[in-house]
Amino acid sequence: MRRHLVQLFEKDGDIKTSAVRNGVEALRALDEFDPDVITLDINMPEMDGLTCLSRIMVQRPKPVVMVSSLTEQGAEATFEALQLGAVDFVHKPDGTMSRDILRIERELLLKVRSAATTTVRRSRGLANRMVERRSSRPTRVEPALPPLPRDKLGIVLVGVSTGGPGTLEEILPLLPAGFPWPVVIAQHMPASFTGVFARRLATLCQVPVTEVTRQTVLEGSNVYIARGDADIVFTKTVLGMMALPAPASANHLWHPSVTRMVESAMNALPPDRLIGVLLTGMGDDGAKAMTTLRTRGGRTIAQDEATSVVFGMPGELVRLRGADAVLPSSAISNHLTSWLAPVAAMRTTAEARHGSR
Repeated sequence: MRRHLVQLFEKDGDIKTSAVRNGVEALRALDEFDPDVITLDINMPEMDGLTCLSRIMVQRPKPVVMVSSLTEQGAEATFEALQLGAVDFVHKPDGTMSRDILRIERELLLKVRSAATTTVRRSRGLANRMVERRSSRPTRVEPALPPLPRDKLGIVLVGVSTGGPGTLEEILPLLPAGFPWPVVIAQHMPASFTGVFARRLATLCQVPVTEVTRQTVLEGSNVYIARGDADIVFTKTVLGMMALPAPASANHLWHPSVTRMVESAMNALPPDRLIGVLLTGMGDDGAKAMTTLRTRGGRTIAQDEATSVVFGMPGELVRLRGADAVLPSSAISNHLTSWLAPVAAMRTTAEARHGSR
């Protein structure tokens, strides 16, 4: 019989593991073995993964990577786990009872090593689920840039990976209902998860949120989630700017590819009609493309290290000097809104201040 995956990791040189059969045994093992990372199967006998996770986050918070099936039910449970405090997830390739866990070995090891660099707060609900890096650098904010004319077509391009669902749930609900430009998001995620994620975000946001499953006309005051296991590209038509899913490119490691999304947008619109936002995630997907975007006249934001689950993607954008602003997640929506503030309103405010002197 396959043992359920509940592994505990130490970082003394080589990775050491201890596997147990269910959540009850995992909680008991925590009293004897102090792990740096736990991988936790959502489906387990006696005590399921979500119950075990909630107990871990209250009793002895640890970085946890969830292992889930590719079903819609598995996606819902995974997002609940991320809300409870899990750092990341990997999916089993063949469903709940998959015996072929070795097929995801590389991804699992990458995410476990990444999780080992994070610390977690004791779970106290939705507002406190954010994972923080053990070391952080001061937030750097560039001088404020003038607002962009909101009466011209533009797109906000968001790239995100590890830690993305929780981070997006903090940022997107703060966008006002009248936010003028469409927001397109490439979140590294399997196809069976992105639709569930879009519906989840739609219940939290003031603007509509949809998954891009076919050619779609982009409209302002809307958020679009790129379909998982594919890429998203753009084209101009007589109907307007279109976004459409494309087969995952073999030239890019992660999908939906942030790099391909940004490059396609620059081919479809002038760079000064684009804003790039690079959020938490492993690796460097999108960093070079957004640096090019800024060089050509676009604007960019990198999430800061203190609020990133993993500072890889935004950190690379900062290293390349490709960020106009480096901001905590809580400030990003307001910054975007200030860049797209109505020019007339800005003038009226300035004139009122001048007249009161």
